[in-house]
Amino acid sequence: MLLNASGCLDALTAPQTARAFDAFVTKTVTPLPRGGNDPIRIAETDVGMLNSIGLANPGIKRFLREVLPELAQLEIPVWVSVGGFSAGEFAETCALLDSRDDVATIEVNLSCPNVDEAPESAAEIVAACRRATRLPLYAKLSPATWNVADVARAVEAAGADGLSLVNTLRGMKLDRDLRPVLGTGTGGLSGPSLKPVALAAVHACFRATALPIVGMGGVASGRDALELYAVGAGAVALGTVLFSDPSAPVRIREELSAELATRGLSSVDEACGIAHAKALPRRKHLDPTSRVSTKLLQND
Repeated sequence: MLLNASGCLDALTAPQTARAFDAFVTKTVTPLPRGGNDPIRIAETDVGMLNSIGLANPGIKRFLREVLPELAQLEIPVWVSVGGFSAGEFAETCALLDSRDDVATIEVNLSCPNVDEAPESAAEIVAACRRATRLPLYAKLSPATWNVADVARAVEAAGADGLSLVNTLRGMKLDRDLRPVLGTGTGGLSGPSLKPVALAAVHACFRATALPIVGMGGVASGRDALELYAVGAGAVALGTVLFSDPSAPVRIREELSAELATRGLSSVDEACGIAHAKALPRRKHLDPTSRVSTKLLQND
């Protein structure tokens, strides 16, 4: 299963690219409209891309009224990324999404490096969201935490249905005058340099929880995708590569199929977790069309 990473694809201006995925993940939506951070917001580096967009979005009410109906015309499952500056704001947005038939999953953005963080812990935010919706919840975690597995266990206990790993890492670029290029000084680093970090995080969280995982970070080829499956991802998201190669979803699927065939594997299910020295119990795989949390089904 392939998805786009939140914020890396405008499906309404590139619908053909969006339809090449198994599900589309929206840019993060907050309760109120946000203009985002001051420019400059994007900078290329030798090892990837920095961005400091700052969660620019129209706000949840306009999103529901204008954007979501258009995304539904893509005829693929839509995952909505939600953000906020308190647990209450996250929950408010989740509650508004709960009654929508055109939302398959909510991705809870717990780790944007370009805005102030909510004061509550990741687990507290997920718990608030869980009370507000029956939709599946995927917690998007930061790789900046040394032991991301502890956070993964905490959000699992709080009601998360899955994990998105990983978000960007904070970084900086200087210009010729030795001043920060980005308007905010620092931004989120993505691209090839993030792949080793993502592999380590997915590997750790696969061992620590029973949750399905969407792996992302530096995926630019079928081999990159296969490595994320091997450490435990049940799905893979493409991010920075989409800015330079809109055909990446089709190309990477083809390359992944070739990589699997070379190793005598019939599907990504067989590849999931094979990097672990000791076999672990198989877990459920992602269903992008599911609209009801497995956590709530288990509790009913």
